[in-house]
Amino acid sequence: MISSVSEATASATARAGARSVIEAIAAPHDGPVPFSVEFFPPKDADAEARLWRAVRIFERMNPAFVSLTYGAGGSTRDRTVRIAGELATETTLLTIAHLTAVNHSVGELRALVGAYADKGIVNLLALRGDPPGDPLGEWVKHPDGVEYAAELVELIRDLGDFHAGVASFPEGHHRAPDLVADTDNLVRKLRAGAEYSVTQVFFDVDDYLRLRDRVVAADPEQGAKPIIPGLMPITSLASARRMTELSGSTIPRDVEERLMRAAGDGPEEDRAAIRAVGIDLCTEAAERLVAEGAPCLHFCSLNFAKATSEVLDRIGVDTRGAFAAV
Repeated sequence: MISSVSEATASATARAGARSVIEAIAAPHDGPVPFSVEFFPPKDADAEARLWRAVRIFERMNPAFVSLTYGAGGSTRDRTVRIAGELATETTLLTIAHLTAVNHSVGELRALVGAYADKGIVNLLALRGDPPGDPLGEWVKHPDGVEYAAELVELIRDLGDFHAGVASFPEGHHRAPDLVADTDNLVRKLRAGAEYSVTQVFFDVDDYLRLRDRVVAADPEQGAKPIIPGLMPITSLASARRMTELSGSTIPRDVEERLMRAAGDGPEEDRAAIRAVGIDLCTEAAERLVAEGAPCLHFCSLNFAKATSEVLDRIGVDTRGAFAAV
C-alpha cells in the first residue's frame, strides 16, 4: 500500500508520465483546436452504463483531456474517486478530477489528493465548491478546511508534482461584488500556482473575450495562461434555464428568443427543434472562439455524446467511426 501523498504522486507520475493539461492542449490534434469533455458522477447503475457509453465514444475522438465533476458538499465522493480512477486507468483519456473545498477538512483534502494520485491522476481542478442543497446559498467554511480556491491550489501544489487548474466566470461569479473583484480573485488563483482556468458554461462569446482581456490587463503574466471556454449544446430550454439559475449565470436575450421560437406554443417544448437550434448556437460560438484564438473547447456533455459530436463534426473534428460498436 502507498503510505504517503508524495509516494502516491511518484507512482502516478511514473504511470501517467506527468502529462499536464498544458502539454495536452499544446500537443498535435485533429481539427482546428483541441477539445475536452466534462462528465459528472452517475447516480445509479443505469446512469453509469450511459456514462461509459459516452466515455468510449469520446475516447475514439481523442479529446485533449476529460474532467469529472464533484458532487455538492462531497455528496458523490466515493463514486467520484472510483470513476475518476477508472477513467485514468481503464481508458486512454487524460483525466482531471475536480476537488472542492466545501465541507472538507485539510486532512480530508490531502487524503483525496492522495487517492487520486494513487489512481494515476496528477491533474486536479481546484474549486471552492457550492454549498450542498442550495448552490446559491450561504457558503460556510469547514472549521478545519480552507476558505478560498487559491488556498486549495497552494495545498495541491505543496503535496507534490501535481498540476492544478481553477474555474473562471465570464459573467463574474455570483458571489463577487463586481467584475473587478472577480478578476482579482481569478488572478489570485493563478498566482497561487494554477496553470490554467476552465470557464463556467456561457452563451455569449463576448463575455469570454472580455474576461480574457480583463485578466491580461490585471496581470499580463497570469493573463498568458490558458482560459479554456466552457460550452454546452442546449437540448432543452427548461433544463438550460434551470442550470443558469443554479449557477448564477444567464442566457442572453437573443439566444433565449431563438430557443423560445423553436420551443413553440404548445404545452410541451418542441425538444427536436430546440436541439437543432441549440446545436446551431453552440457551433456558432465554437467557430467564433476558434477564430478568436481559444486554446481549447471544453464541452459539458451531461454524459451524452451525440449533441457534442455534432458540434465537433461541424467545426472540423473527425468524428467518423466514434459511434462504432455502440
